[in-house]
Amino acid sequence: MNRKRSQPLKSKIDIPWDTTDISATDKADSTQNVPLKQIHIAATQPRRYFDPKAISELAESIKQHGILQPLLVRPRARTGYELVAGERRYRAAKECGLKDVPVVIRKLSNEAAFQLALIENLQREDLNPVEETEGILHLLAIRLGKAVEEIPPLLRRLQHERKEAAKSDNNVIGTEGTEKQDADNNVIEEEQSQAEKTDNNVIVKEKAEKKDDENNVIGEQELDQKESSNNVIGKDYLDKNESSDQENPELKIVEEVFKGLGLMAWESFANNRLPLLNLPEDILEALRKGSLEYTKAKAIAQIKDTSERVAFLEQAIKENWSLSEIKQRISKKKTPNSTPETESSNYKERFANATTKLKRSRVWSNPKKRKQIEKLVLQLEALTQEG
Repeated sequence: MNRKRSQPLKSKIDIPWDTTDISATDKADSTQNVPLKQIHIAATQPRRYFDPKAISELAESIKQHGILQPLLVRPRARTGYELVAGERRYRAAKECGLKDVPVVIRKLSNEAAFQLALIENLQREDLNPVEETEGILHLLAIRLGKAVEEIPPLLRRLQHERKEAAKSDNNVIGTEGTEKQDADNNVIEEEQSQAEKTDNNVIVKEKAEKKDDENNVIGEQELDQKESSNNVIGKDYLDKNESSDQENPELKIVEEVFKGLGLMAWESFANNRLPLLNLPEDILEALRKGSLEYTKAKAIAQIKDTSERVAFLEQAIKENWSLSEIKQRISKKKTPNSTPETESSNYKERFANATTKLKRSRVWSNPKKRKQIEKLVLQLEALTQEG
């Protein structure tokens, strides 16, 4: 199953909020043909990169079958139309030399047009993770009435608040559960004690029957009390969570946006997508072009030197290195090769350590080992004389 909705943008998008400020009669969309030269791309168009190969393939399809899905445009203040959604089809139509294209014309505000453009792009299968992340941030900014830069810290704050609320609820549930269980146990023990005293005053048969009855009563009371306690605690927990979410209008809007897009949960977006925007620009550009997977990008970003990273990135893309190959090569870069200076210092250190150990060793009392040492000393003396 595809992660995103497969249908292209038509007259409506299946989202839970209204993106237009027009009357119902204006929404009766009808398709008409307009000259391609009268359509202009908006300066605020959210998508920046289009794969030339994919555009050429679409152009070839348009030559054979025509444009199956009309472009969405809105009237410009002066003349012509501004493209709202369908830039891939627009570019492919230009490439194959079409004069006229089918369009749906809507009167949209700037905000509504931008939202529709964002949503159409976010529903595309070929959208790269960088543009998808940036698009979601823009959409959240519009819905929350904030600057794009304010959205990442807002999401982190909402995450923190949810974690703190969960901790608080767990503590309350644990305390209530323990106190209730202690109270139940005390009641049961007291009833058992009183019942045993009464049983001692009657015959053995009555005692046995009485105990059976009491055990049944206690068992029923214990189950009833536990069920009641669990129901109360469960209800309290749900009520607290619901009231907490209802009291935070920002969280409600965030959840509404992600539910409407159907791409991922907002917590997953905050954990896995926001860090993506902290990658170096050369890595982000490769991601935008779709020439590099996110996992590979994160690995290559570990190379701090810019020129070294750019060269490594170009080679990794050109030779299509796997993630394991990239990690191995980066690991080798982190381990510096031995130089003559380091080797020399290592030999000196080893010799000094060996000499120290030799002085403290008991080899001097062993005639055979002493002869070996004498040979080594003679060799060392000969080496120093040659030097």
